[in-house]
Amino acid sequence: MSFFQPQRRKLLSLFGLGAASAVGAALLPRSQNRSVAALDASPKSSLWAKRDDVNLGQALHPFQGISQWLNSDPLRVADLQGKVVLVQFWTFGCINSQRTLPYVTRWHQQYADQGLQVIGVHTPEFKYEHNASNVQKALEEYQIAYPVPLDNNYQTWKAYRNRYWPHLFLTSREGVITYHHIGEGAYQATEQTIQALLG
Repeated sequence: MSFFQPQRRKLLSLFGLGAASAVGAALLPRSQNRSVAALDASPKSSLWAKRDDVNLGQALHPFQGISQWLNSDPLRVADLQGKVVLVQFWTFGCINSQRTLPYVTRWHQQYADQGLQVIGVHTPEFKYEHNASNVQKALEEYQIAYPVPLDNNYQTWKAYRNRYWPHLFLTSREGVITYHHIGEGAYQATEQTIQALLG
């Protein structure tokens, strides 16, 4: 299997609910790990803690090879200075992605005025998901108002060394990737991290 081969991570069936919540907490820097430290109780979470694989500590990557931006003009990393950025890799046909959307859209609504910028990088799995009009219908169905770049050629996906739908990355206001979570779950830990980064 190629490193970049996409996968839909079924954390609950593989490791159980506790490990799903532990992923985010295990990867938080100590300074950001106050209220979620207790979640990191499972040794299984160490399976995910490979910093090189998940870009932790690196700068926000440019959005490469984007065929079109929906809900926004094209954004550059320079446009995001001073913001906490949530980069969400998703595709509308993925049930795991669909189940995370209510949380991501709520975070956008609740925290945008405080400096959170959500960017939903849509990287398709199937041919029909490459079609911009199909993605637009999904944005309307799920009431997604944040910017959605169409990563049909997987260039941004590869820049992040990503392999999963959904996959969330959070950066600090300084533009450093501080947190990530693969799959469903860990919603409380993710929101607590957003709050901590917004300060």
